[in-house]
Order: sequence, then structure tokens, then C-alpha cells
Amino acid sequence: MSRSFAYLRVSTSDQTTQNQFGEIQAAGFDVKPKRVVTETVSGSVAAFERSGFAKLVDRMEEGDVLIVTKLDRLGRNAMDVRTTVEHLDRLGIRVHCLALGGVDLTSSAGRMTMSVLNAVAEFERDLLIERTRAGLERAKAEGKRLGRRPSLAAAVRCDVVAALGEGASVSALARRYGVSRTTIRRVREGADANEA
Repeated sequence: MSRSFAYLRVSTSDQTTQNQFGEIQAAGFDVKPKRVVTETVSGSVAAFERSGFAKLVDRMEEGDVLIVTKLDRLGRNAMDVRTTVEHLDRLGIRVHCLALGGVDLTSSAGRMTMSVLNAVAEFERDLLIERTRAGLERAKAEGKRLGRRPSLAAAVRCDVVAALGEGASVSALARRYGVSRTTIRRVREGADANEA
């Protein structure tokens, strides 16, 4: 006989999982309280790296059902969610997502839904990359400087180069100007590159 489990996740401690549990009950799933796992962890952490989720899966058996309200409870990106669902499917655990009409993600229809969602996510990622590249190219064409502002003003960088030429140590200059040694080394490398 299959058992129903619920996985409820929030990202921060000031959030609550009560709404998620209410949605599961309203959808008609009867999940015993001992089979409900709540967890406060970022969605960017892979599902099987979360202690609560891993313990939940250890308790589940073939034929059991895992219920989540939304796909993002399982992971932040489509690839992570797909990997998690495929792993659960290999264990014989069905996954129901309420936001997708309660579809079993391990069924044929669920796999098709996941494929469509993955394609959409990949398309959105590609669009974001294209827009970012276009924006960077436009900014370059307009003569805008890209990247972080230098830690040291141009005049100070000249002073650093001069001090280095007179034998001052990288550490002493870093302390003097309140920056890291790496910053001083970059100024020195920039001066060396300009001389070459």
C-alpha cells in the first residue's frame, strides 16, 4: 500500500510552510503529520544535499508518493528538479506537483511536462545570455568602462608604481593605501604590461 509524504520547504526562517501544507490538504491528499518534512534551506542547495529531504527519502519505499506544492520546492533550476525526479523515479517513488495540476512527474505525462519545462528554462537562459551580451556590446560601443571600478584612483596607482620602482614592498603599500596585496600586485602587473 502506497503512503503519501509531503515535502515543505522555505528559504528563510521568517517564512512559514503552513500555506504549503494547507494546499496539499485542500487538494485531497491525506498526509499523516509524521510523514510531513519541513525544511528551511535555500532552493539553490541540491535536494539530496539537504538533510531533511535526504532523511525523508530514506524513509520512503517503492510505491510511495511525494507531494510538493511547486517544482521550486525541489530545486531552483530545471536541471536540478529533473535530476531529483529521475532519482526518485528509479527508487519507485512517484512525485506529485500541485502547481502542475497534481500530475505525477514520474508518469509519461509528467515526463513530457518536465521536458517542456526544461526546454522553456533553457530557452529563457539562452535569451538572458543573448540580452546580456547585447547590453555589454552596446555599452562598449558607447565607450563605457565595464567591470568594477578600480580600488585605487589613477593618481594613486601612479604613486604605487613609483614606490614599487623605489623598492617599496607590496605589503607595506597595501597597508599604506588600505587595500589588499593583490590590488597592489595588479597595479604592478598593469604597469609591467604597459611597459612591454
